[in-house]
Amino acid sequence: MTRPPNSRDWKPIETHKLARLDELFHAEPDRLARMTLDVAGIHFDWSKTHLDVALIGHFVELAEASGFVAAREALFAGEIVNVTEGRPAEHVAERGQGAPQAVALAAERHARMRSLIDAIEAGAFGEVDAVLHVGIGGSALGPDLLVDALGRDSDRYLVSMLSNIDGQAFDEAVEVLDPATTLIVAASKTFTTYETLANVHAAIEWMSEAGVEDPYGRIIAVTANPQAAVEFGVDETRILPFSEGVGGRYSLWSSVGFPVALALGWTAFEELLEGAAEMDRHFRLAEPRANAPLLAAFADLLYTQNMRCETRGVFAYDERLRMLPPYLQQLEMESNGKSVTVDGKPLGRPSAPVTWGGVGTDAQHAVFQLLHQGTHIVPLEFVAVIAGDDGQDPEHHRQLLLNAFAQGAALMTGHQSDDPARADPGNRPSSTLLLDRLDPRTLGALIAFYEHRTFSNAVLLGINPFDQFGVELGKQIARALGDPESRKGFDESTRALIERAGV
Repeated sequence: MTRPPNSRDWKPIETHKLARLDELFHAEPDRLARMTLDVAGIHFDWSKTHLDVALIGHFVELAEASGFVAAREALFAGEIVNVTEGRPAEHVAERGQGAPQAVALAAERHARMRSLIDAIEAGAFGEVDAVLHVGIGGSALGPDLLVDALGRDSDRYLVSMLSNIDGQAFDEAVEVLDPATTLIVAASKTFTTYETLANVHAAIEWMSEAGVEDPYGRIIAVTANPQAAVEFGVDETRILPFSEGVGGRYSLWSSVGFPVALALGWTAFEELLEGAAEMDRHFRLAEPRANAPLLAAFADLLYTQNMRCETRGVFAYDERLRMLPPYLQQLEMESNGKSVTVDGKPLGRPSAPVTWGGVGTDAQHAVFQLLHQGTHIVPLEFVAVIAGDDGQDPEHHRQLLLNAFAQGAALMTGHQSDDPARADPGNRPSSTLLLDRLDPRTLGALIAFYEHRTFSNAVLLGINPFDQFGVELGKQIARALGDPESRKGFDESTRALIERAGV
């Protein structure tokens, strides 16, 4: 997919002397114009980062050395970009932007999904007013983000999300549901995910105990392995397949988005896809210095490679986007949390930072003390929306936006004081993403931006963002520990914990 850049390619970036942020504004009179972009209803502002003209030039050279253009074209052409698993990454095809054959197949599967939604709305499943969506990781985080952000005022179907295997999570998920009028959506790429299948079995038992005659008849399976769903007991007419080339954390555009389309309506789902497609076209066609995902990756890599920042904070100044930070945690850290390059050699440099964050203004009274005066330098990203939710007090929303903008200004300028305890050093970087409004189209573009930013980071580092073998080891060990004979081979501490817990 790419050629990992060598140390010579990185040296101009790693050794670049960074000016203070306030000095950059004085030195570059056109800085604001150069460091802001408007794409797909989103205003991007990187002017408060340490990127300067020379650094952007060095990053463009790095992109050329890494074969970025060829890697991007390979992604959109449906070529093998997941080299360790020998697969393409076909999430862009779900938005109509990939290889023609993959695009056509995705369209067929979307049509199948719509037909099932039409059948539900027509009463083919009897009375239905809710969905219990069972998945984990990307099979849950994407739908949860979208329904929470866009479905709060929907009067269509209630969607309850269940991912954790903790029994308390199950009880909370079904507490608001009537088993007689609920459908179960079982979302698992392989349809072998232990946590998901255990929760589906619990949901079947919940329905049976409530007197539902045919619980299996109320299951809709979303999977890239339809045969496994059939063997589980789901009728093939209620199976919504998606491609093996669509990774879980990139899957909300596929049949995994079924509860989104059901809760918001098909028109909203189509607008979501079109917003993402608009960002796809921008990413594919814009030149590097005006390419939003690529510029964001330049800033990310500046802080990990030059300043050795180990974390990146994302703060949503809109309650409707409260699920964005956990969604990005999986997207960025599962994709780029790697220590070897695409050719299997040690990476030899920092990869993805730890992504974390929260919601403003709550976070201002919890973690921002460290961000302003602590010893850690943490690049921050503020995400806000110009138009508030309908019915919201306009003055509340005005104050919310002012707080978001004030944090970026305070981080950059700091505060001088004769009392060291009251002094803020300033020169702390932040970027701002300001959405015109929060609707399906703009949110689709925002999520696609983050996907392409993650991909850009991976290409420039020379790593594969589409596998996640590190997720498997702990799950394998958990299964082994369930066998008293197998657990004998594990360390004394682990065996002692098992014995103490009585499991």
